[in-house]
Amino acid sequence: MQESISAFYVGGIVKFTSFIIRTVVCCELLGALLMLPVFWHQFGGIHGIFYAVFHSISAFCNAGFDLFGITHPYASLARYVDNLPINLVIMSLILIGGLGFRTWEDVRQNKQHFSRYCLQSKLVLATTAILIIIPFLYFFFAEFGHYPLKERILAALFTTVSPRTAGFNTVDLNKLSDDGVVMNIMLMLIGGATGSTAGGMKLTTVAVLAISAHSVLHRKKDATAFGRRIGTGVIFDAAAIFSLYFVTCVISAMAISAIEGLPFLKCMFETASAVATVGLTLGITPHLSTLSQLILIVLMFMGRVGGMTLVFATIARRHVIDPLKPEEKVQVG
Repeated sequence: MQESISAFYVGGIVKFTSFIIRTVVCCELLGALLMLPVFWHQFGGIHGIFYAVFHSISAFCNAGFDLFGITHPYASLARYVDNLPINLVIMSLILIGGLGFRTWEDVRQNKQHFSRYCLQSKLVLATTAILIIIPFLYFFFAEFGHYPLKERILAALFTTVSPRTAGFNTVDLNKLSDDGVVMNIMLMLIGGATGSTAGGMKLTTVAVLAISAHSVLHRKKDATAFGRRIGTGVIFDAAAIFSLYFVTCVISAMAISAIEGLPFLKCMFETASAVATVGLTLGITPHLSTLSQLILIVLMFMGRVGGMTLVFATIARRHVIDPLKPEEKVQVG
């Protein structure tokens, strides 16, 4: 239980769980209230309230379910591509839900004093910023150059935030270039933070691997971040989780491609979306055979259960601590 919600210590589980519930309810209610004027105007009183509450919960929980398929298939939030309130609220809910419970607690306790945050929160916030800035620049300059400026900014930002791992879209994903599809696949597989509402292999997993690679390239003895040493066991965990997600995604995509005779990249988009519990699609899933759909079902189940987390949480590990560089545990996966 402590591992699953990223509690600081076992004795604080009940209090920390209460904090999580209060935060979730407040964020979802606030999101619904902010979106209510738009939905009220379009759908009327009762339906407007229901749509606001439903999509607020869906966004915060990184579920990606929407009720707009009544217009045309896979419409999602395409009608709101230029709607500033809907875009900002949905993206904010996705990001807050994907930061993780432990990061919320750090922000609540330490506020603007970033130096006081635990290593996991620092890695989550830093990696989140990087994974917003770089993909946004790519989508803005490479994919949506034909949009008016306002729509271009909102579409690029939304397409950056949503794949990790919310499943909404404001643009037709089939119109993305192959590079854009690959960018979406990477964002989907990375996902959100450990102990958050998001899926994927998790931000800290990617951060730990990047820091480890940096230490190897610079011939450093230890992998360190923000003055803290990252234990060897944590690096092994991150490498195992990355390998599991990537290999599972690729092999499944190859199998579906062979069964259906479809392009590999499209199939990998669907398998990445499934194993990272995203929900985005290029529209091929409803037309797949039963066997291919069963593969996606298994991937969704694996991604939601997160079997690797259970295995790592129940295996005792010994860490060698360097007194000159204090070690701090980082949860991955």
